[in-house]
This record gives sequence, structure tokens and C-alpha cells, in this order.
Amino acid sequence: LCLLLSLQMKVNGRNLLSVCKLAFKICRNKENDFIVQNDTLLDCLLEVLRNEDLQNNNEALVYCMGAIKFMSGNAVLLYEMVNKGAVEMLLQLMKQINNIKEHDTHFSSLGHLLVQLAGTLRTLADCPAARRRLSCSGAVPELCVALEQRGGDKDVCTCIVSILSKLSSYNDFCTALADCSRCYILFLALLNKHQKQQDLVIRIIFILGNLTAKNDQSREQFFKEKESINTLTSLFQTYYELDLNAQTWYHGGKGKKHLKYPSEAEDVLIKLIRVLANLSIHPRIGAALAAAHPVVGLLVTVLEYKSVDDCEELVVNAATAINNLSYYQVKNSAVQDKKLHIAEMLLKLLMSDNMDAVVEAVRVFGNLSQHHEIRDFIMQKKIYKFMIALLDSKNRDVCFPACGVLLNLTVDTNKRAFLLEEGGIGKLVDCLQDFGPADWQLSCLICKTLWNYSEDITGAASCFGGDTDTLLVLLTSLLGETHSCG
Repeated sequence: LCLLLSLQMKVNGRNLLSVCKLAFKICRNKENDFIVQNDTLLDCLLEVLRNEDLQNNNEALVYCMGAIKFMSGNAVLLYEMVNKGAVEMLLQLMKQINNIKEHDTHFSSLGHLLVQLAGTLRTLADCPAARRRLSCSGAVPELCVALEQRGGDKDVCTCIVSILSKLSSYNDFCTALADCSRCYILFLALLNKHQKQQDLVIRIIFILGNLTAKNDQSREQFFKEKESINTLTSLFQTYYELDLNAQTWYHGGKGKKHLKYPSEAEDVLIKLIRVLANLSIHPRIGAALAAAHPVVGLLVTVLEYKSVDDCEELVVNAATAINNLSYYQVKNSAVQDKKLHIAEMLLKLLMSDNMDAVVEAVRVFGNLSQHHEIRDFIMQKKIYKFMIALLDSKNRDVCFPACGVLLNLTVDTNKRAFLLEEGGIGKLVDCLQDFGPADWQLSCLICKTLWNYSEDITGAASCFGGDTDTLLVLLTSLLGETHSCG
């Protein structure tokens, strides 16, 4: 009651500081929830933030903001805050702080207030109603300004990046962030400055992954920034070494148990490789990355030292990135230089029990099997038997890349007989029957494979055996559908 009276009487100076400290202590203690849930206290604290001078009462505002941050952890009060305009008020306060430049004597001390403010916004960002207000109030540009001005303050940067990390999962915020032209420079500067600060690094990499997930312009903007790929490569090397050392420590008998979830280093690598995979979707960037030996070398290294059982997501992401890069047939391609070694690594994935890993490995083989050395490797290691077996999966995502490998194998006349020997013709016909009417892309792959296989036939029956009649009926039916559609 005394606290509320003091706040309502609008005390100032040392008295205001004492009252705000008391409010902070009360709100920090869970046992005081019955007091904290009194919305009169919230009104009073918001009034302090709204009216008190930023520079003269900085310390009092830090405690006031800290109290509000604790209150935001209460679901009931969180919605009260939103309804009382706290989001707009906090952004206005951030704008005032951003207007105070580095040469000002209050600049450094206001960093403490900004940490508390950002922590509150981070909690509010989980609330849909608050996110709508953050979007309407232009939160992203203001957060970027704060990030640029406070790049040397790790605590402030971590809090702000944490907010942006949450918001970047939503399309409207991701678009707003992409529109902040300097955000890529800021993120790269922070990654270089705080390379071993895992909590900060992982959030920035997560944001970059979201920015580059669907937007070609974002991929271009990031790629053209000076040292962007070198920064990612350096991070990759750093966290690969950290993970390798941790793995050596574990296998040396000092580890107590195998972790169910990715380690901190693995988590950074997972998200970093996702960025590389996203960037490689862009034709020009993908071609450049395919020729970047350090990048490809590190991706291959992941397949060398890490098994699917160790960390499924890391291995699958590495295979996905290699698949994207293997698409590009460019001069000095690092993927092509290492293609036989990559094929050896992929063989391990094919033998795993993890279907996601198997599918990614098959996709890479689909691209690499355009080279005769890989086709010879596939025949030598009898990988073609595995590809034929995958046609039984009844899963389009599995059948399509497997059929792509088989199509490439039938380019060589001396390799075509394997289809008949392994029952491949029948499985291709079954696949055509299952997917043909609804999936013309897969149907074309199957028909091209059968076309290559039958290139030098003297008769349909001798070529397709017992599947001849079924194939003829099926092709006639599909051609009939084409004519009716036409």
C-alpha cells in the first residue's frame, strides 16, 4: 500500500529510486504474485516510464523497467500490458534512448535500461496481440538502430538479437528486417566480434536462415556484403573444431552419456549449414559456393566425422547443402573434384536406418550420377539395387530421386541390363501406375528411363518381358488422358 501511495504521489529524486527498488524486489519474488497482480501497481509503473526524465532518473527507470519485466512473466498481466499500450510506450522509450549518441555522458549507463527494456519486449514477442502492435509500430527498424549503436555491448546485443530471432519466424517481421538494408552488415560485424559467444551467434545464424529461406533478394544482399561467406566459413571452422574436440573428449571415456539433443556446437553448425543451403538455391550464389573449396570441404568433413546416430539433423543438413551445390555444373567445382569421396560418404547414409538421410543421399547421387565415374561407382558398389528397391516405397519424395539415378545409369549402354536382372522394369511400371496420372514429372523420368533401356530393342516382349502388356495398356491410358486434356 505504501508503495502504491508513493508512486501515486509522484515522488522524485532519491525517493523515486527507493520506491522503484522496492517495486523491483517485490516483483522479483514469486511469493508476491498476489501483490503484483494488482493492476494498479502496473499502472503506476507504466506512468513512471511515461513521465520521468530519461537522463535524470536513469537508475530509477532501470529498476522500474526491471519490475515490469518480471510482471510480464505473468500471463494475466502480460495481456494487461498490451491493452494499456505498453508495447508502444516501450518502443517510444527505446527511440529516446537511441537518440542519445555515444559521445553523450549518459550513453553507457542507459545500456542497463536498454537490457531491461529489451528483455520485456522479448517476453511480449511471444504474445500474438503484442506482435501485432510491434509490427504496426515499426519495431524492427528501431531494434536495428539500437543494435548498431550498441554493437560493443554484448548484453544489449544478445537481448535485441533474441527479440529479432523470435520475430524473424513470422513473415511480416522477416520482410521488415530484410528491408533494413544495414541489417546484414550489423549481423556480420557481430558474428566477427563475438565469434565464440554461442548464445549470440546461434540466434544471428537462425535469423539469417529465416531471411534467406524464401527470398532471393535477401540471399543476394547477404552474399554481396564484404566477407560474408568468409565469415560463415570461419564460424564453420571454429564450431567444427569445438564439436570435434568435444566428441574426442566423449569418446575418450570422459563423457557420461550420449546427448539426446544437439550440443551447443552442433546446434550452431546445423543452423549455419541451413544458411549455406538456402544461399545455394540462388543460381549465381550456388554456382559460386559450388566452386568454394573451403565451404565444400567443411560440408564433406561433417559427413566424415559425424554419423546420423550422433546428430541426425546436422548430417541431413550437410547432405542437403551438398545436394544443392552438386546441382551446379561449373568450372573448378569443388563438388566435382571431390565427387568420388562424397559418394563414399553418401554410401554410409544409404546404409543408415534414417529415411531422411537416405533420401538426401539419393538426391545427391541423382546429381553426381551425371558423371561416368559415379555411374561406375554405383555399379561397382551395387548401389543400383538399393535404388530399384526404393521404387517400392510408394513415396513420391523417395521414388523421384531414385528414378533420376536409374535414368542416368541407363545412359551407358553397358549398364542397362541391370534393370531386367533386378526386376527394375516391373517396379518402374508399378511406379508409373501409382503416380502416372497425377505426377507428370515423375512419369517423364520413368518413361525416359524405359526409353533409354529399350533403345536397341528388336521386340517389346524380349525387352520388357512379362511387363509388356501392362506397360502398353498404361501408356495408352496416359496418352488418352493427354489428348483429352489437350
